[in-house]
Amino acid sequence: MAASAELDRIQLVISAAVDAAFYRAVYPDVAKLGQHPVAHYADAGWREGRDPTPWFSTETYLAANPDVAHAGINPLHHYLVSGRREGREVIRSSLARDYYAEALRRGDATVWSPMLADPPTRAKRSLHPPPPPSPTPEQRAMVAEAFDAPFYLSANPDVAAAGHDPVEHFLSSGWMEGRDPSPAFSVSEYLEAYPDIAAARVNPFVHYLHTGRAEGRSPRCNLGFRYKIISQLSSIEERAALAAEATAAKAPEDPAGLKAAFAASRSGWRDLHVTFSHDDYTSNLGGVQISVQREAARFAELGRDHLHLFPWTPWPVVREAGEPGVLGVVWNGMVVGAFAPAAVAQAVGVAASAVSPGARSFAIHSLLGHAADETAGILEAAGLRAGFFWLHDFASLCAGFHLLRNDVADCGAPPPDSPACGICVYQPMRARHVSEHRRLAARLALTVVAPSEATLDTWRKGGAFPAAREIVLPHARLAPRAATAAPSAEPGPFRFAFLGLPAPHKGWSIFKDLVLKYGRDPRYEFLHLGMQTEGGLPLTFHPVTVSDAQPLAMQAAVEGQGVDAAMIWPLCRETFSFTAYEAAAGGAAIVTSPDSGNVAAFVRSGDRGLVLADETALDAAFASGAILSLARAARRPALCDLTFSGLTADLLEEAMA
Repeated sequence: MAASAELDRIQLVISAAVDAAFYRAVYPDVAKLGQHPVAHYADAGWREGRDPTPWFSTETYLAANPDVAHAGINPLHHYLVSGRREGREVIRSSLARDYYAEALRRGDATVWSPMLADPPTRAKRSLHPPPPPSPTPEQRAMVAEAFDAPFYLSANPDVAAAGHDPVEHFLSSGWMEGRDPSPAFSVSEYLEAYPDIAAARVNPFVHYLHTGRAEGRSPRCNLGFRYKIISQLSSIEERAALAAEATAAKAPEDPAGLKAAFAASRSGWRDLHVTFSHDDYTSNLGGVQISVQREAARFAELGRDHLHLFPWTPWPVVREAGEPGVLGVVWNGMVVGAFAPAAVAQAVGVAASAVSPGARSFAIHSLLGHAADETAGILEAAGLRAGFFWLHDFASLCAGFHLLRNDVADCGAPPPDSPACGICVYQPMRARHVSEHRRLAARLALTVVAPSEATLDTWRKGGAFPAAREIVLPHARLAPRAATAAPSAEPGPFRFAFLGLPAPHKGWSIFKDLVLKYGRDPRYEFLHLGMQTEGGLPLTFHPVTVSDAQPLAMQAAVEGQGVDAAMIWPLCRETFSFTAYEAAAGGAAIVTSPDSGNVAAFVRSGDRGLVLADETALDAAFASGAILSLARAARRPALCDLTFSGLTADLLEEAMA
């Protein structure tokens, strides 16, 4: 349970969004107990999968955003404070249709629904507790003078689309939804730092301008993004317990569904490839998912059947024997459903033993959410023992699979009994991860495959498990073009870009600080190329989605936008980094840190940019203009194309050659 002060802050933010009438109607037990919907949802309701309003599905949001689920954060609060600005989508509650239908049947005009052809006017409902006091004319004028309207509209496109006056919107409801009035003031951070203001239920920006500034209060936390990450950390034991609870609540499907699905086979089960990963690669995007997609596509070309297994409920750790487990099954690219591991092993054994084996293989891309003995048992049922284990991360060394101490600093996998490990939130489950991976290696003959020498070196030094072999196979390579047009030498500001998801562990917060500090410096132009961005920043966003169907989308965007340099500055050791290769292929220089794993190794190996000592050195390069030496016109880079690996398929074809 959250602490009282934290709950007060969460309730304040979500109070305007929770639909009390809806909550009471669909959850009569809450009304019967006399609990207020806002208080109940803030503390227990979201953990129970309840929906706070017709337009928000708690379970869908957590399933679509495993980082939020793993962090143990109230999903509605996350969406209002940051998810909305990051472009994260919400799905309507599954209870909404019946709720609206019942309201329509009884002619209740206080309930508005976009499902109705002629929606009635929604009556205003009183908030509980009572709404905060309205600002005085003097306070409104003070806010209007300090308010950054362009920032507010950019950060909140829904407000802009609705044509609301930004100042009026902020004063009436925006601040209660966690929306910031300017880049220099954080509503959530001010309320968190000053619980007396949260308890008083006054607009924090009004308070700061009218009183707080004179009292020496800070408009936002000055301790940096790492402090914020650490302050929101939940224990790895708690995260694992939540995953176990969610898994136990999921009833496995009838195994008959497996038998029916397995009957449709490319090879009659003679030729089979089995893969394991942490999620469904057909519906999620990311480096591991794209890797499995490419591997699956290659095996489909070879006519082999492909069985993919993943934890139906996301897990932040590997499972141990006795913990609940439900496996998602993807058969030849189609999701079959969720089944008990024992049922999967039995169905695989029946189907695989019915024919003489041909070319059969397996690859473990992630053991998160899997148990070692269950995994080995399923493979043995298919007649498999020798296969491949991919180092997409360092989960075989620690539960903190990025090797980020408390999610903020590279650790390099120090000895488990060292003080450096003992102060980390992941230490309590490091032994579990090492033990389960060693248990798997004892039952199977695993060839460990790393996408880079830097990754294999880190893995060896961190406490590798015994492997049959260790090899390196990059996910992609640079292929110089036969004829490359000369780079444009048109004058203009230095174009500095961030590529990919705007996540803290990818370095987004560091890039954001540069944008806020130098965004109006005529020497620089900042860009973000990715699926979604954070609004309100002085940068240009270009939507880019890399998929199996568009594998060169990011490379083409870097080249097309004439990016001079890309910031690939992860806090963690990247095992490969597609974005680094995409940036180089598109002609951009790379700016990174020494702790970036294969990114730094890639830059140094080909003189592809700068490896700066730290964030202070990065800021100094912009302040002095030294970064301008990486301008595309000055470097005249050779453009390349990326050629992608077929991963395990390539290894098997090489062995047969």
